Amino acid sequence: MLRATARVLPVSAAGECLLLLDQDPGRPGELRWGTIGGALDPGEDHVGAALRELREETGVVVAADALVGPFHRDHRHFTYDGRAYLGDSTFFALRLSSDVAITFEHLEPGEVDNVIEARWWTPHDVAADGRLVAPDLPEIMSAAIVAARGAAPA
Repeated sequence: MLRATARVLPVSAAGECLLLLDQDPGRPGELRWGTIGGALDPGEDHVGAALRELREETGVVVAADALVGPFHRDHRHFTYDGRAYLGDSTFFALRLSSDVAITFEHLEPGEVDNVIEARWWTPHDVAADGRLVAPDLPEIMSAAIVAARGAAPA
């Protein structure tokens, strides 16, 4: 099943990206760091989905023009809760202060207890941690940092 998603990588002034530690409910206890984002709702565009997912998963609300990109797009096979998908992910960068308040109080019901933590990471440090949702996550983070730094100051 094809699953179109919008993903957001907030980038701090120090060159760190905000990632979420979560688990696939079909594989409880297998924690992995990944990006903010999720599937597009019917009739929703990528920017709208990115902004909605950012709010749902972190509580952060920004204007559409704060997003940079898209800077990356990929296709990959994955499973979630026992179902197989082909992901079609479009990534946006976002310049964001690392002292922004993060909350999980707007999570979708299926995400509650599956989104565990939010943390700012450098690509190098998350690669060393090794719990990655995708092996190329550090490279995608590096591209987000370049994209965010090329954006005009907010």
